[in-house]
Amino acid sequence: MNEIEALLKLDPKELPPLKSIPLDDLRQKVYKNLHLELGAGAVLCLLSPSYSILLPGANDRVAELVSKREAVLDYIRETLVQNLAVYSVLLDVNSYFIEQNNWVVLARMRETDSNGRRYEVQYYTQSPLELLSHYEDKIYIGRDFVDLFSFRRKYYGIREHIAALKDQSDRLADRGTEKLRRPNDYKSFFQEIRESVGELAAESTTILESLPPQPDYAKLDEKDLIEINAQYRTINHFLIELNDEVAEFENLLRFKTEIGFVRYVTKYKKDLTNLISLFNIKINGCLGMRIVQARSKTQLI
Repeated sequence: MNEIEALLKLDPKELPPLKSIPLDDLRQKVYKNLHLELGAGAVLCLLSPSYSILLPGANDRVAELVSKREAVLDYIRETLVQNLAVYSVLLDVNSYFIEQNNWVVLARMRETDSNGRRYEVQYYTQSPLELLSHYEDKIYIGRDFVDLFSFRRKYYGIREHIAALKDQSDRLADRGTEKLRRPNDYKSFFQEIRESVGELAAESTTILESLPPQPDYAKLDEKDLIEINAQYRTINHFLIELNDEVAEFENLLRFKTEIGFVRYVTKYKKDLTNLISLFNIKINGCLGMRIVQARSKTQLI
């Protein structure tokens, strides 16, 4: 993938205007310290918040992006932070580590074959004092998905997250074959994870197709809100079951000192716990509050 080339093709005048939204102190500080990591062929290029090229050394195409597409880069940073504010809990559940690192967050953008439109974004944090000298020690805080031409997401973006979990489970199995000392000893774990992810993907697809993709909750009555909340909670239960299986696998790998592979399982579990938190806070949590508010209005009448 070559995100540098994709972004060079974007005309900033064609990007849809972003509505201004209020940002709390956490998101404002992250915005000011947000670094972009973009692919230039096989090489990842790290840009500072002012678009200085930090890693690796400069090349002509990266320099062209910085000099001729600064408006695009500004738009991307604003889009990323607004998406984190509205559709994600990554900053909230990782705020301690982010604050310890003086609010430095790295956004690694990988295009998803969309002509520069849609991206999977992996977020990391690292101490500014060790950003260049110990870049490999950065802390993974999670992944998100953005569409530069459409801010609103269907189903809170759940489909994209679950598709990523399914894809990552396949990659996990492939890495296990390469990294584990005795991969056959763990075949049952890989099989259980595959089966659980497959069930999660199938059940969530059925559930989501029965729900409004972008509902106006203010216009729904209490009964509809309760039903929608219950359906999303069901998806969350599948995630919790999968998370338990992955956690058991991770604990065994640590006991067996499979250091070369366990970090991949830990990263996978991080994606799971982040998605569970998204349900608990942004989806079921907010729906539960709306149900209480709707019930209060009914009782007042």
